[in-house]
Formats: sequence, structure tokens, C-alpha cells
Amino acid sequence: MSSTNPDFAALFDQWPFDLAWIPNSAYLVGGYVRDVLRGRSPAYLDLDFVLPNGAVETAQAISQHYQAGFVLLDAERHIARVVFPNATADFAQQMGDTLTEDLQRRDFTVNAIASNPHTQKLVDPTGGLQDIQKGIMRMIAPKNFQDDPLRLLRAYRQAAQLGFELDSETQTTIRQFAPLLKQISAERVRLELGYLLSSPHGTPWLQTLWQDGLLSSWLPDAAGFAHIGAVDPALDKLATVWPELIPRLHQPLNENAQGSEATQRTLLSLVKLLGLLGQDIKMAKQTLSNLKYAKADMTLILSLLQGWNTLAQKSMGQLTRREQYFLFQQVGEAFPALVVWLMAVGHSLEEMHDFIQAYLDPESLIAHPQPLVSGKTLMTALNLRPGPQIGELLKALELAQADGTINTAEQAITLAQTWKV
Repeated sequence: MSSTNPDFAALFDQWPFDLAWIPNSAYLVGGYVRDVLRGRSPAYLDLDFVLPNGAVETAQAISQHYQAGFVLLDAERHIARVVFPNATADFAQQMGDTLTEDLQRRDFTVNAIASNPHTQKLVDPTGGLQDIQKGIMRMIAPKNFQDDPLRLLRAYRQAAQLGFELDSETQTTIRQFAPLLKQISAERVRLELGYLLSSPHGTPWLQTLWQDGLLSSWLPDAAGFAHIGAVDPALDKLATVWPELIPRLHQPLNENAQGSEATQRTLLSLVKLLGLLGQDIKMAKQTLSNLKYAKADMTLILSLLQGWNTLAQKSMGQLTRREQYFLFQQVGEAFPALVVWLMAVGHSLEEMHDFIQAYLDPESLIAHPQPLVSGKTLMTALNLRPGPQIGELLKALELAQADGTINTAEQAITLAQTWKV
């Protein structure tokens, strides 16, 4: 099916480069076309072009002219990316002899629509426009899943993002091909999970993924879907009582992240992982390692899991001062995420009142203890040389401070002198 669509022309002034750099034979394809047809214009542009030839050369020319980043994504298939501050533009050589053949090799009908930016001609050989209007994710062909099994996960992720339903025949086919996901790299699987975890709409689709057998090889202990579903309501309640905690939960963990990556890796999205891991620290660590999570993310997630386990045995009000100190040291700046998760698993906000106040108080000796003395001060006062003993003394003084045994530098030095003797 071919037609014209005048909506694209009005959006060209949002592009980071002039339309004149795009050959007349090039077509826009994929998510950008789909979203424009849905009446959406995202702030961060993700443009995909398909060209019968010269894709890499076109990307290089645009990159050089605008002094933008250039990445050769696939030399064999002639795919390159140009990176701008608020946009990326991918250029790929057409697969097959015709544009229609290229589009029929794609994942879903709603992503297999092309638009010529010069003529506004719309090419829709698989009925994608009709499926957009109906709100349906429909496969183009079963073989396309076999060509790239990651598309099995993308069906659920895109349905969540778009608010679409999954076509029943497509879902049946996905269940049949679920074992193929073992062939996919952990990094790609983790990325798709990240999209689902970062959106309130992703939770029911995570459960569907599990029921359809797509997660069993990667997340053997996933059982906390009810808890994941309770995170966003807990967040809404927290925002009304303690709004100071909310910005930290939404802040990207990578300050340089842009576009979808920035919304994926936040405290809020990572804390939902707890519902997919179970409470066994050793098994959770292995699962995160299998999914190739970064060391920093693993440390953060496991610290939250340890905090959860601590409070599964005692309520916050039952913790000693030393236990409170260790809890804050354990979770650090991720404390707001622990609060949301504890609310999701049944703890009351009232129970955590004093702890939240301590976290928000920069002078709290429990949440933000400041060393009473430095190593240099200890060496001078006790006439000691540098060595492991200094670190051991400082750690012991921290614990004494957490217990409330000492509160001043003089008390710390006096106590350390007794230990030296």
C-alpha cells in the first residue's frame, strides 16, 4: 500500500540536519514513522533511514558537515549512525532488491512503514497503518523471529510502550519460539528488560513474559510480580508525604545518558529488579552476572537486597543504633529506593518516618556520620606510624560513634588510647 502523509513535513525543522543531505531515494522507516503516524513527536529524535545504496557515505557526509559523532554499526551490512546532542540518525542499506522486500523482513507491521521525506510518499506493504489504528502488535512472519529472536522480547516491550495489545497468533508463535532466546546475548536481553522495568506499563507485560516462558532461562527466581506492581502506587504515596525523596529516584544513574538510556537506568527502574531476583543474595548475584549488569549496578541492587533481607527479620523500630548505622552505610544514597521497595512489600510509611528524617538530615550521626578524627590526628595523638592499625582504629571509632559511645574528637582519642594500651 502506498499513500501520502503530509504530517512529516511539519516536523523537518526539528531535525538536527537539513533535509537536503538526504538522497531522494532514502526512506524513513521504523519507530519514528510509527510514532508520527500516532501523532507523537518525541523530544529525543531517533531517526532511521534505509537507502538502496550509499548509506554509510551519507552518514559520513552529514557527520563531517555538522561535526557530529559517527559510528559504523555494521560494516558488512552497511549501517552507520550519526549522533547529535538530542538525536541519533541511523542509515542502513536496503535489504533485498526492493523497499517492499526490506520492509517485509522487519519485526512487526507497525514498524514496517516507510515514508519518503521528500515526496511524503508512504509505503505500507504489511498493513501496519491499520494495526496502528487498532492498537495491535502483529508479526510480519514467523521466520522473522528466527532471524533475530530478540524480537520475541520486543513484542512485549513495544506493546507496553505503545499501549497496544498483542495479536493472539503472534503471541502463540512467540511461545513456540521462546527457547530461541538462549541464543541472544545477555546485554541485548538486559536492555529489553530495562525498558519494561522503567515504565509503569511494563509490569503486567513482565508477568506475561514469564507466563509465556521467555524469562525462565534468564531469571529462574522471578516470583515478585505483585511487589513490582506495587512500586508505582507506593511511589505516588511517597510523593505526597516525602516529595524530597522523589527526584533522587528518577535521576539517571549515568549523567551522560541520553534518550531512552537515561530513563532506563534510574533507582526506580533498578529497584523493580528485586521482584525478579528472589531474596537469596548468592543466586541474585549470579543472575545479575549472567545478565552482564555493570559492577556498579550489581553493587547497588545487592545492597538494596541486603537491606530488604535485614528488615525481613526485624522492623526498623527494632534495629539497634549499630544496625541502623550499618543499614544506612549499606544502601547509601539509594535509601529512597529501599523505602519505595519496603512500601511495596508491605512496610508502612509511618514505620520508616524516623529513618527518612535521619536520611534527610545532613547532620544525622546515624545516616551521615562524619569522622570525629582523621588518621593523621590519631597518628599524632597516639604517636603511631602509618599502617593497617590506623584503619582498624578508625573503623572501630566509627562503630563506637554509631553506638553513641563517643560524640567528640576528645572522646574518640581517649577511647583509642585505651585500645592502644
